[in-house]
Amino acid sequence: MQNNTLSVSALTKLFGNKTAVSELSFNLHSGEVYCLLGSNGAGKTTTFNMLLGNTRPDAGEVLLNGDSIFASNFKLDQHIFYLPENVSLYPEFSALENLAYLASLASLDVDDRALRDALIQCGLNQEALDRPTRFYSKGMRQKTAIALALLKNANLMLLDEPTSGLDPVATREFVALIKQLGEKGVMTVMITHDLSCAHLLADRISILHQGKQVAELPQSESFESLESTYLSLV
Repeated sequence: MQNNTLSVSALTKLFGNKTAVSELSFNLHSGEVYCLLGSNGAGKTTTFNMLLGNTRPDAGEVLLNGDSIFASNFKLDQHIFYLPENVSLYPEFSALENLAYLASLASLDVDDRALRDALIQCGLNQEALDRPTRFYSKGMRQKTAIALALLKNANLMLLDEPTSGLDPVATREFVALIKQLGEKGVMTVMITHDLSCAHLLADRISILHQGKQVAELPQSESFESLESTYLSLV
């Protein structure tokens, strides 16, 4: 099991006179899932862009296992895996072919057996591995992409609206997969505006409103309590 830590300290981003994210702070340890919950414009996407290195913060720091992700020598792609809301794969390629291509882009030297094992661990059936992904559901495309996180031995996963468009069965399977990866020590930060998704997956939930962290709640909160708190703050 990996031994991981993530420390986000006073992360701040300005766009002109507008504060998109204001002094956001939270900590994460091995296997934990942290949710940034908020409506459009709350600062969720800007936060992810900073965690992905796409946007430099105006203030604050992010340490992954003690190292600044903003340091020039930090190899972000080796440690962090990003799952977008809509996973794009080559539709005529099979899951195996797509994963092999993604692995090559990440400079991973893996054989066919390792590719198959990763896909099966992520919940794809053996008979689906050689099928063109144009026949895949959104949940199956997500599993194909997340297999790369296994191959990379990623420390941190960033999930963007992960249950959007999933049916109840696919949502349940996705939650089980994230918890399975958590047992290996992988940390997860996700952004969503879906309260039920946050309640299902997260160990802790940070409510964002107009760029500010207005509350941090434990997973032990009931859904009704989470909903009541959220609606009172945003």
